[in-house]
Amino acid sequence: MTRRPTRRTAAVASAGVLAATCLLTVPAEAASDNVTIRQMNKLITLEAVMGHLEALQEISDENGGNRASGLPGYAASVDYVVEQLEAAGYTPEVQEFEFEFFDERSELERISPEPRTYEEGSEFIRNDFDTGVPQGEATGALFAADVRLDAPGLPANTSTSGCEEGDFTGMAPGSIALVQRGTCGFAAKVLNAQAAGAAAVVVMNEGQVGRTGLVGMIGDATGLAVPAVFATFDAGASLAATPGATVRVEVDFTADTRTTYNVLAETRKGNPDNVVMAGAHLDSVHDGAGINDNGSGSAALLETAIQINRQNLKNQVRFAWWGAEESGLLGSNFYVPDLTQEERDKIALYLNFDMVASPNYMFGVYDGDNSGGTAPEGFIPEGSAQIEDVFEKIYTRRNQPFNDSEFSGRSDYGAFIAEGIPAGGLFTGAEGAKSEEQAQLYGGLANVPYDPCYHGFCDNLTGDGQDDTIYDALRAEYDLVGNVNTKALDINADVIGSAVLTFAYDTSTVNGVKPRR
Repeated sequence: MTRRPTRRTAAVASAGVLAATCLLTVPAEAASDNVTIRQMNKLITLEAVMGHLEALQEISDENGGNRASGLPGYAASVDYVVEQLEAAGYTPEVQEFEFEFFDERSELERISPEPRTYEEGSEFIRNDFDTGVPQGEATGALFAADVRLDAPGLPANTSTSGCEEGDFTGMAPGSIALVQRGTCGFAAKVLNAQAAGAAAVVVMNEGQVGRTGLVGMIGDATGLAVPAVFATFDAGASLAATPGATVRVEVDFTADTRTTYNVLAETRKGNPDNVVMAGAHLDSVHDGAGINDNGSGSAALLETAIQINRQNLKNQVRFAWWGAEESGLLGSNFYVPDLTQEERDKIALYLNFDMVASPNYMFGVYDGDNSGGTAPEGFIPEGSAQIEDVFEKIYTRRNQPFNDSEFSGRSDYGAFIAEGIPAGGLFTGAEGAKSEEQAQLYGGLANVPYDPCYHGFCDNLTGDGQDDTIYDALRAEYDLVGNVNTKALDINADVIGSAVLTFAYDTSTVNGVKPRR
């Protein structure tokens, strides 16, 4: 359950009033012992950030094609970040925590005719029977057991498919049985199919309103020994309507408890009682290298950390690379509650960078002032609007457009705002489609996802697995390296460095704390 954010101190509230009329000044010129924003932008180069991404891609290539928490690619990614931080003069902390590891590898495919692979999670899911989930794989001729494709026009529970022994008359042993939801329970259907000699079972939804999508197959299926999956009505119908189909079903997954890591590092200088935190999740999904999501944010943050540790800062900066974000924001949700209240009170603000180089990008800034009206009242901590102002001013100084990005808490900043800590960040878009208006502002393709490879294998630097029609059109306009838009990455790396350095000098408009002299 998501906790509602608490109100900060009176100093924070008064700071919000002050900031309404006085935007935090971005230093263009500073004292001789401090670097300026312009100088920082020169120090953080696209070449260096791309070097980090190349290292992450190589790690993925050498470790099964991903960098997911709980797997070797993530451990190697942690080692890389730690090595880079140590070389830059940090003493990084690697924070261990346990989490429930899950890796779904189940498959459903039509081998012939017209081969087709069905999407796990949207077109089919494996069974989840109370009495155990048999794993295994089987390929065989499809046998549709009294399946009715006209079910959408009939009342619910019209189908008796798989409920009676006679439904399997004529089915050859080793077949893949296709049965349909309705009348009797899921367990009865799959056990009847197994008893009739099926090597695997596909249960399709019935087809009426409310009975088309995916539902979990639960119940007492004691004795089930063959793999069984549940498919949408459309997926099942496409199998049933294919004469002579050969189908493959595999139920394969891993579920256990594993150890993973957050990486934390603090600058040598700056007020330790007024800490600026900046973070990015380091892990990928299981299906790919995760180069945009979120190698891009991790790499830009890493280069910012390398360059900023050499500066004479007013406020201490603490960098974080989070583990198991893709498993449910677990790294940040372990870190923040583990702090004492005194430690949390020392965090002036948190900046989050999750996907900052989407190929069909927009420049999204977390909507800290809720001008879009998408956040409930009291959800956004005081001071977040002033963080948004700083990002917007930096984009404006660079003559770049920007858009509000919903302040939802659905990335690692969620754990911070739950404790009333002001937050902000950047986002260049995921599976959502770019609007016509945004295409006018940024270029690119309207009505196409910001990241067509979101959570996919093709989120890499090589371009393998990409849709050539989409990516050829994007490459005609942008310099893409695999799934990375280098224009967006170059600009955002500078914006990240600028924002972190700005708050490293002064957080007064956010929390009312004046910089030490």
